[in-house]
Amino acid sequence: MASYSATISTNLPSILQNTTIQNKTNITTLENHNPDWLDLVLLFVKGGIFFIIIISAVLGNALVIISVHRHRKLRVITNYYVVSLAMADMLVALCAMTFNASVELTNGKWLFGYFMCDVYNSLDVYFSTASILHLCCISVDRYYAIVRPLEYPITMTHKTVSFMLANVWVLPALMSFTPIFLGWYTTNEHQEYRLTHPNNCSFITNKYYAVISSSISFWIPGIVMVTMYCRIYKEAVRQRKALTRTSSNIILNSIHQHRTSYRDRYGDHYLHPSDGELTTVGQVNGRRSTSSGSAASYGTTITEFNTAMNTRDSKAATELNNL
Repeated sequence: MASYSATISTNLPSILQNTTIQNKTNITTLENHNPDWLDLVLLFVKGGIFFIIIISAVLGNALVIISVHRHRKLRVITNYYVVSLAMADMLVALCAMTFNASVELTNGKWLFGYFMCDVYNSLDVYFSTASILHLCCISVDRYYAIVRPLEYPITMTHKTVSFMLANVWVLPALMSFTPIFLGWYTTNEHQEYRLTHPNNCSFITNKYYAVISSSISFWIPGIVMVTMYCRIYKEAVRQRKALTRTSSNIILNSIHQHRTSYRDRYGDHYLHPSDGELTTVGQVNGRRSTSSGSAASYGTTITEFNTAMNTRDSKAATELNNL
């Protein structure tokens, strides 16, 4: 009897331990089959946000393209870049954001295989680079239209714009599809890792590709855009000062003509308050003749100025108003 009690006492801890482990296993299994409702809510919220962003990007850029196509007045050279940029942004939403949304909604798990991972990375780099290069071309176009308006029709011809847009679409392809599909963009360690982990689609680059790609995709276009818009800002400041001076001259001319008309109306004996030093009618007549001549000469100068208004400033001001 004593030995039986001792056996029970010895086996009791192991029995309790096995029961506890089994209960924990059952609880874990139930948790795996029944995910928390909060995770489901967050998943639906994230999915809804991604859906709204993608649809908004597609519809917004599609409206830009349709507007330029339907309204003939919008078919100007500048809007060629805008339409091409809208196409690039729309393709980013369709071809890159959709894959990115699937990765985010599956907690970083890639569901489409090794080949489609290269396709996704290539499209992401391609359309992102194309969008930045479009912005660079638009800044150059605005620079010639505002700072050098007389050269704009000669420089920005349809042939030039077509050449620039062709480079904007071809150059990113050489920086994305070719090195990514040939494996030039990454390290050997990452290539081996991808072969053993098909559910992972991380984009890890080597130093050479990172330097070349970032220079073409960001640094060079960024420097060009900053330079162009700084020159445009300086031109805008110069235009504002020129308009201010012109307005001041017109106001002074109006005041001068107003004084002359009063002299003509009231005759030789009218003295303007500023003419207090004139004491004789002859002096008044002489002053009136001088004033009339000055007013006529000044008025002629203003008229000639307005008629022969600098074409460069006029065109630049028009382009600034269109911004």
